[in-house]
Amino acid sequence: MSGIYIHIPFCKQACHYCNFHFSTSLKYKDDMVDSICKEIDLRKDYLIEKNLTSIYFGGGTPSLLSKENLDQIFNSLAKYYNWSIDTEITLEANPDDLSQEKLKVFSNSPINRLSIGIQSFAQSDLEYMNRAHNAIEAESSIKKAQDIGLINITADLIYGSPTTSDKTWNENIDKIIAFDIPHISAYALTVEEGTALHHFVNTGKVKPVDESVAANQFEILMDRLSTSGYDHYEISNFAKKSHYAVHNSNYWLGVPYLGLGPAAHSFDGENTRSWNLSNNPKYIKSIQKNELPIEHEKLSIEDAYNEFVLIRLRTIWGIDIIDLSTKFPLQKNHFLQKVEPYLNSNHVDIQKGVYRLTNSGKLIGDKISMELFVE
Repeated sequence: MSGIYIHIPFCKQACHYCNFHFSTSLKYKDDMVDSICKEIDLRKDYLIEKNLTSIYFGGGTPSLLSKENLDQIFNSLAKYYNWSIDTEITLEANPDDLSQEKLKVFSNSPINRLSIGIQSFAQSDLEYMNRAHNAIEAESSIKKAQDIGLINITADLIYGSPTTSDKTWNENIDKIIAFDIPHISAYALTVEEGTALHHFVNTGKVKPVDESVAANQFEILMDRLSTSGYDHYEISNFAKKSHYAVHNSNYWLGVPYLGLGPAAHSFDGENTRSWNLSNNPKYIKSIQKNELPIEHEKLSIEDAYNEFVLIRLRTIWGIDIIDLSTKFPLQKNHFLQKVEPYLNSNHVDIQKGVYRLTNSGKLIGDKISMELFVE
């Protein structure tokens, strides 16, 4: 098993909360695609397994790519890798990009899954976040995609915004359920340093995020999606049976993947991570000189254990004590000692040797993970 992530670092405008790597200038878009294709050549030997289980176009806003851009990337990938109709091929899209013409381009390409950045169906929320689309486009984009046959959809939602009342949040959930979307990713609004939202909160221009409101809306989400037939298979992800995200699940299960494009990360499946520099012109210039703009990190046993705990505890697969004992025998006793208080407080549950967060534990999942870390 192996996967490929392709970072498309362009957006029409900057969302106030976003701290991902992107540029609002499309000046280098075609040069970027050329460079990504050249990076495919330069890193053709990174993945030992050439039969891909997933390809993921992330960003940024990959829906800004033209048919020619997509054809060029898929043709470059096809020189070294194989995929089938069962391979999950996802493209992130903004609702305002999903015209009938663009949807036809996607449906006639290898892409078989759309990740639509809805965030909210409420206009006040979208304006607060500085999204490029409006409430009407949020709904119409889903309808148009389904009408053209692109029904394997995951939609992003954001809760906890000062503009999102519980009533608005329930209405967002109502609409998602009514559309019968098979996969939903939901995230609490966070104020990241360096973002416009961080500046606005610090200067008093907008209200800060109320963590208690966000926690309550997360509980509402868990309850409502559970009763509507969705599995809560990772803290931020809900899916109907057979619609778990292959690409993200591979991340969480330690499957090797290759990241292409500026700021993209890769993992060799063992103990080494690498990432490209987060600068569009420098990335392009380096690739044009046949030089890979990459930094590497070799995980220590302690780092690998901490990462294992952090990721697995967030998922439905949890932490299997036999698996942990095999991978990290020296850390087993530390884990058992540190997890005991959370078993007693009903934040963690154990069944057949597998430790999982309960719903109350999911509210403080990061805190629990940090308590289980080793220095």
